[in-house]
Order: sequence, then C-alpha cells, then structure tokens
Amino acid sequence: MRRILITGGCGMIGSNLAKRLVKEGNEIYIIDNLWRGKLEYLNDENGTPIIDLDTHFFNRDLSIPGSCEDILPHVDYVVHLADIVAGIDYVFNNQGDLFRQNNLINSNVINSCRKAGKEQIKGFLYVGTACSFPLTRQNSLDVVPLREEELYPALPESAYGWSKLMGQIETDFMEKECGIPCCTLMFHNVYGAPCDYGERSQVIPALIRKAVNYPNEPFIVWGSGLQGRAFIHVNDIVNALCLALDKGWGHGHIQIGPSVCTSIKEIAETVVTISGKDIDIVFDTTKPEGDKARCADYSKAKEILGWEPQVSLTEGLKEQYAWVKQQIEK
Repeated sequence: MRRILITGGCGMIGSNLAKRLVKEGNEIYIIDNLWRGKLEYLNDENGTPIIDLDTHFFNRDLSIPGSCEDILPHVDYVVHLADIVAGIDYVFNNQGDLFRQNNLINSNVINSCRKAGKEQIKGFLYVGTACSFPLTRQNSLDVVPLREEELYPALPESAYGWSKLMGQIETDFMEKECGIPCCTLMFHNVYGAPCDYGERSQVIPALIRKAVNYPNEPFIVWGSGLQGRAFIHVNDIVNALCLALDKGWGHGHIQIGPSVCTSIKEIAETVVTISGKDIDIVFDTTKPEGDKARCADYSKAKEILGWEPQVSLTEGLKEQYAWVKQQIEK
C-alpha cells in the first residue's frame, strides 16, 4: 500500500485519480481549496466519500508557505495537480495574478518536499502542460507533433504556460539537488467528467453547456474555429498518472496526449450532432483563440510508460455531453 498526497484532488483529474488509487488499495490524502473542485466529486456511486474527509481531506491555500508540511510526514508520494487554470477568457484576462498564484503554489509545495527530504518523499509527480511549449511551434495550422526536446528555448504564449514551466524547472532542480525521484507529465487538453461547465469552463464543457441550453443560450464558438488541440480524455490521463507512479521516475518530462490535432470547429460540429438539435453555430472572431494548433508525439510515453490513448474522441464527447446535460437538468 502506498500513501499518496494529491494536491488539487477534488478537481476533474484529481478526483478520478483518487478513486482509481483508492480502489487499488492505496491510502490517499487530498488538499484542495475548492476553487474549482468540489467535495462531492470524491463520492462513489452510492454517494459516499471515498476517503475519510475528517482525517484525509484538507481545505488549504497552497499559495501560503508551509500549507502542506504537516501532511507530508504521513505520505510517501506527492502528485502535484493543484494550479489556477480555467477557460481561455479567464487565462488571458488574469495573466499577472494567475502567474503569481501558480508560482507561489508550485514553489511552496516543492519547497516543503525539499525540506521533508528523500528519506520521507519517495517520489514527486509534477503535472505540466503542453501550453509551456514555444509559441513558435504552435502558431501554424500546419501541425507537426511536439517533441519533449523542443521545450527549450522557452517561449510559451500565456502566463499559464510560463507558470507551469517554472514549476517544472523547480521540480528538476529538486530532483538534482535533493535526490527525490521526480517525474513530470505534460498534459495536452484534458476533458471529461466531473468538470466545471460554467463561465470559467474550458472549451469542450462550455460548448456542451451551450448546446444543452440552446436556444436559450446562443451557440457561440470563440475564434475562427480553425484552431486545434490534442484532446485527451480524463480516463487516459489517470492511466498515465498511475503508470508514472510505477515507472516514470527519473525520466524527465513526458508528454501525454494524442498525435491528432482536432479543430474547435470539428468539436463544435460533433457536439451539435450529439445534441440532436438544429443549432446555428456562430464563430466570434473578436474573441481570443490562443495557440493555433498542437498535438503530441507521445512516443516517449509509449516507450517508458507503455501508455497510449484508449478513449476515442467521439466516445468521450458523448459521455461528457450526457454528464453535463444531467447536471444542468438537476
């Protein structure tokens, strides 16, 4: 049995990971300030929390130094998911605050692990993002899959990409200086349930919400719709995290995402088809699009972790549509 701390454990990724790890017999501790995550996401199919919330859940602000230090003596591994992120509107309208908060969160958690030392922390798993790759490799619709060695020289487009890269660099320093085994997984665009589908939501749940609410809410797509992403289902992400906990240590940065780039236009059209409604899609080119396009060369993940995407995009979109529709109808 492993004792594992998941920061941001009440979010989409964290709650799914926690359920998987608990089912496999691990003891799970969770820190989350519930900015986006919800305690109810930790409930099993019977509505019962999967962990003892009185002893194993902590509502903490990790931007405050030392916020996790009293928990670390009880765990062997740390999976650091916690960060500030939301849809493209939030990210580009709050860049300074987002950059500062994420740097504080990352540096505080990493520093606490450094202080605990390799005698206590047997592994630190950091979650980075494909947003940290250079803008120059994501500013064309002529997509060539990204490779890990292209991360430097650094030139992310957004403050979010920069902040996650700073945490990635500090993780590398900790591994070299302290001997704590580390692994960084760089996620592409994750979707799935449970998730935020409100005003701060990311593109897929936002479009699904608009389709469910249509015609009471217009179906507006931000940008031209030509911009593309490598969308990856949360179940595939959880698989990658579990594999990394077993055999990812000491291998540096590993991308997790498909080699296929899907346009936002295609996502919107698929959501409309799933809805069964006659929806007029409106593209608002006055809104930001972010990076033009990206996808992953996941050969390193396949070689080291034995990981490949399993959930098809159509299957995943149908599943998420059903979940969002059920939440709205509640």
